[in-house]
Amino acid sequence: MNLIEALILGVLQGITEFLPISSSGHLVLGQEILGLEVELLKNFDVVVHIASLFAIFAYFRRDLIGMLKAFFNLFRGKVDKEDPYGKLIVYIVIATIPVALVGALYEDRIDAMFRGANGVAVAMILTGFIFIIGEFVYKHVHNSMPLKSKFLRSLSVCFEKTADWFKPGGYQRKGLRDVNLSTAIVIGLAQAAALIPGVSRSGATIVAGIFQGVERSTAARFSFLLAMPAIAGAGFLTVVKNGNEILNSSSAGASLSALSLGFVASFVFSFFSIWFLIQFFKRFSLNIFAVYLIVLGAWTFFS
Repeated sequence: MNLIEALILGVLQGITEFLPISSSGHLVLGQEILGLEVELLKNFDVVVHIASLFAIFAYFRRDLIGMLKAFFNLFRGKVDKEDPYGKLIVYIVIATIPVALVGALYEDRIDAMFRGANGVAVAMILTGFIFIIGEFVYKHVHNSMPLKSKFLRSLSVCFEKTADWFKPGGYQRKGLRDVNLSTAIVIGLAQAAALIPGVSRSGATIVAGIFQGVERSTAARFSFLLAMPAIAGAGFLTVVKNGNEILNSSSAGASLSALSLGFVASFVFSFFSIWFLIQFFKRFSLNIFAVYLIVLGAWTFFS
């Protein structure tokens, strides 16, 4: 891997890690397009993902400080049941359990089955259609927008009943303070599904929040905070498994300078992507990303 290729893949990781279009899927496709050995660059993938983790730390530094204060207050015996950061820590831990279990038991098997270009393409197409369904639910169930078609009205009723099954209290607009146990569990299950290359982690968790009645920007914020233990845990496990390869850059398929450049590029563009997406979801929907995933997936699969 040369420096230009490292820069391209670092920028690609930074842009796609938080945009709901699957960073792992794009890295696989990018590596194949550039003619690089995907299996030899898993350690490069870890480095650029850790850069994305640092970007979360930088962007959400105030939230992190609030959660750290709540964490230390717990050990000091000063438990405030109304502290939103204390609840947030609990829900992040709960939502992380599914991906930790599935990752520990099946990550290698999942990666071997779906890491090829065709597997990524199929996952992207399915993810795109799930986004469209999620936006339909958000607009016509959550926001109760009228439907002209009798068929669509009937479909909306079915979605509403399904939503009530997940959330017995019914649909309501939620802020980050109102994310509850059932919301955290459903979002956690969605994050576990994103272990499949081509399924966007941020997209899966955001659309899971939308199905639960969480506003897009709030779902995105929770998704980014939830990414911290997931990315950190995945990076730690890979370092434990492949520590010698990471230290020996030649066996990792990338030089130290390439790894460093990829890290910096990923950090800068990850930070920008977080800012962009939170602002974007205040006005726009997931549909544009759905169309992109479906088109790219179809082009990759049939080309």
